[in-house]
Amino acid sequence: MLVLATLMIEKVGIIVIVAFLLSQLKSFQQIIQNEHKNSEKIILILLFGTLGIISNYTGVEIQHGTIVNSGWLVGIDPDNAIANTRVMGVVIGGILGGPVVGLGAGLIAGIHRYSLGGFTAFACSMAVVVAGIISGYFSRRQINFGKKITPIKAAILGMTLEAVQMLIILILSKPFDEAWILVQVIGIPMILVNGLGMFLFMYIIRSIIRDEERARANQTSKAFYIADQTLPFFRQGLNTSSCKEIAEIMLRLTDADAVAITDDRQVLAHVGAASDHHIPGGHFITGLTKKVLKNGEIAVAKLKEEIYCSESNCSLEAAIVLPLKMQNKTAGTLKMYFIQPSKLDDIQQQLAEGLANLFSTQLELAEAERQTKLLKDAEIKALQSQIHPHFLFNSLNSISILCRTDAGKARKLLLELSAFLRGNMQGARQMLIPLEKELENVKSYLSLVQTRFPDKYQIDFQIEPGIEKVLLPPFTLQPLVENAINYAFTNLEGIGRISIEIFTVNNNLQIVVEDSGKGIPINKLASLGKQTIISKKGTGTAIYNISKRLIGIYNGQASLEITSEMNRGTTITISIPLDSKGVLHQHVESVYSGR
Repeated sequence: MLVLATLMIEKVGIIVIVAFLLSQLKSFQQIIQNEHKNSEKIILILLFGTLGIISNYTGVEIQHGTIVNSGWLVGIDPDNAIANTRVMGVVIGGILGGPVVGLGAGLIAGIHRYSLGGFTAFACSMAVVVAGIISGYFSRRQINFGKKITPIKAAILGMTLEAVQMLIILILSKPFDEAWILVQVIGIPMILVNGLGMFLFMYIIRSIIRDEERARANQTSKAFYIADQTLPFFRQGLNTSSCKEIAEIMLRLTDADAVAITDDRQVLAHVGAASDHHIPGGHFITGLTKKVLKNGEIAVAKLKEEIYCSESNCSLEAAIVLPLKMQNKTAGTLKMYFIQPSKLDDIQQQLAEGLANLFSTQLELAEAERQTKLLKDAEIKALQSQIHPHFLFNSLNSISILCRTDAGKARKLLLELSAFLRGNMQGARQMLIPLEKELENVKSYLSLVQTRFPDKYQIDFQIEPGIEKVLLPPFTLQPLVENAINYAFTNLEGIGRISIEIFTVNNNLQIVVEDSGKGIPINKLASLGKQTIISKKGTGTAIYNISKRLIGIYNGQASLEITSEMNRGTTITISIPLDSKGVLHQHVESVYSGR
């Protein structure tokens, strides 16, 4: 019995070595950790069925309770039997793959065992199939109850099923006396040694999973740490200053030799190797970046030629380029370069992919935060600029004077002032308002202005019928009219003419505000609407906020254009997309309905 146990331990060693070698294969690691598809179940059936066949070939042949052959077995005499580790491989298959894998592996190993012969051939074949099915159902039950199969549980299960095999041999094998002698010789060694083998095999498997989980936890921790370090800079948006800080943080905290960030037009930052020709502010010099911007998918290059760098002597030989997305559009790219292709392994690739997703989320949040701030600025502009005390006091003084000279007109003007104040207060609290409400606010404002300056301004409205219910952001039209009155006609004689034309064309709402004022200097015209401009007369905040809110609300599909000619006047054109029913574009409806 002791000699047999020693020989069996040697056989278990073969299976354990195979298990260790398998554990080093990435594909095997992925299969045992994921939910199994049919193709993966077939792989597991073939794998563990093969382990069962190997166990058959490397078994120990027994004759009348005596060891007669411990070498490679290709056939067994009709009166003989074998002691082996066949059940171990099949049971492991059932544990890892479930009943289907256990059954499949058991059939392969069982049929092969039957083909070798011996008086226990049928009993051993049936026993290994039963062991595969039971182990599969046991594994599935443990999973359903949220329990893990530890190496100790696997060892107990293996020993139990090996004991069941001994019972099946006694029941199905003839003659019974020979079966009983065989079980007395092989029973305890096979039960103990197979239990030991199950323990070692599962210990290796659990180590794989544990190491992988630990690696994932470390990568996740690193990704979140990098994301936390870069968050303040992403809040500033994609610009050369913020992106340089982000790239330097990534270069310091990852194994990359160079890190670059781009928007959809140019390189914003590049730090690390090859900085001599990967210059921020320049156009893209790698075809890989253009490819990612075009298709919005991750691109990996492990050959220098795949990077498509325009510099032949570039030291960068591997790269991963990931899209940075905002509102489902590729707004830029994150690039990690490596001098040695071997450094771009699966861990670095997974880290890069995780960072790209986190960075895209940060950009989305930063843009949402910026849009909120712009809306708040618009509200402040409405409350502080449009209802500033100077304008309010002048209006009240005009009404006070009219109370003595024309009470009816004073009453009408007071109602206009009330409507104007109400419109401003309501607009400051809403995301979108009907066009007719915006027009009412404009007309109330003009009534107050024309009362103070009679016959100084001529206002013409040309509104296409049927579009009064179209929604648009509040304070889109009124600030443009106010700007024209406050700035377009200063130091000009004669009547100031303002034309307001609103109509639909090509499924867009067009708003055109044109004045006959003094025009805007060319040096200011290029920046107006793109940034605030400090001047004695104002800051350009109203037009800047209108422009940015249109871009944010309509996902880049709306536009604001300014044309001007000195001493001839200025024209501002706003285009807002409509859907097929002539109402707000569906994107806007979904944004503000909370979907």
